[in-house]
Amino acid sequence: MEIISKHFPELTTHQYNQFTLLPELYQDWNSKINVLSRKDIESLLEKHVLHSLAIAKFIQFSPGTKILDIGTGGGFPGIPLAIFFPETEFLLVDSIGKKIKVVEEIKNACGLQNVRCINARAESVKEKFDFVVSRAVAEFSTLYNWSINKILNQNKNSLPNGIICLKGGDLTEELQLFEKQIQTVNLLDYFSEEFFTTKKLVYLPVTKK
Repeated sequence: MEIISKHFPELTTHQYNQFTLLPELYQDWNSKINVLSRKDIESLLEKHVLHSLAIAKFIQFSPGTKILDIGTGGGFPGIPLAIFFPETEFLLVDSIGKKIKVVEEIKNACGLQNVRCINARAESVKEKFDFVVSRAVAEFSTLYNWSINKILNQNKNSLPNGIICLKGGDLTEELQLFEKQIQTVNLLDYFSEEFFTTKKLVYLPVTKK
């Protein structure tokens, strides 16, 4: 847990305890339903939890903010963000039922009242949200098409409503269509660990401030 508390010393005891539960919970569930690679399970706190929390370095969500996590997989970035922002509402969506089963169980074990999980394709979600988040789930243009009609017009945060995603590698070609509006942050600006060398946060405002 040192890697989390080092970067987020402001955690409450309750949040610290919730984060402490995650490695054992994922190890247990992964042995029954394979949602993460064995290698990733061994470095879960760095490669999944801390990686997800890069979004919390970028923006502090206001109470009552609604977030859609598209293609949540094993619950990333949604579960770590829901622990960090207990007054923010999260809907975690994935088209693979076994993954949502694991996420539901982990949500319950952590006592997260601010999380809903559904087994569905992103296109079928009819609600609207302040932000759509995701982690390496699809090409940015695809994510944009899934998200564009799901963003609320009214802003309540320090940044305009939009899409925040975590990606890796060279994104030049992928982001070409959006280069004038998009903001990209190297995660080494937030975290010094080697894993984050090629990792980036991408933010596209969809509404006007």
